[in-house]
Amino acid sequence: MDFSQSDLVKNALRHAEAEGAFDMAGTLATLENEPIYDLFPVGLRMVGMDRARRYYEHYFAEVAPRIAHYQLVAEWINPNGVCQEYDVTYRHDNGAVRTFRILGILTFGEKLLSGERIYAEEEMLRIMFAPVWDELVPVPLG
Repeated sequence: MDFSQSDLVKNALRHAEAEGAFDMAGTLATLENEPIYDLFPVGLRMVGMDRARRYYEHYFAEVAPRIAHYQLVAEWINPNGVCQEYDVTYRHDNGAVRTFRILGILTFGEKLLSGERIYAEEEMLRIMFAPVWDELVPVPLG
């Protein structure tokens, strides 16, 4: 079966919906076998399904319950992926609440998502990617 642009967009939107519903299996099912997540502006990369699984396990168990509020600010669709901009209000261990702007670009692979580019402050990236942070590698530029 040939995958159309429309199929890729639908898959990307399913990914966002599954994340929002804390659906681990549904989220992972939208990814190709070796997803790549590039984090900016820190310039670090997460590679592979094992790390993606550990990232999402942490995200759903530890990060998502601390999100007091989130709002989709804007969404763009182009031939390379779906870009979603969010305001995310996060509650820290000490009870302090802070809103972060996060820009996520869900990148298309051949049939599913090849991964994501995430732009956020380093503080939020470290919170989100804590269990795999020390395994991240520099993003090759150029």
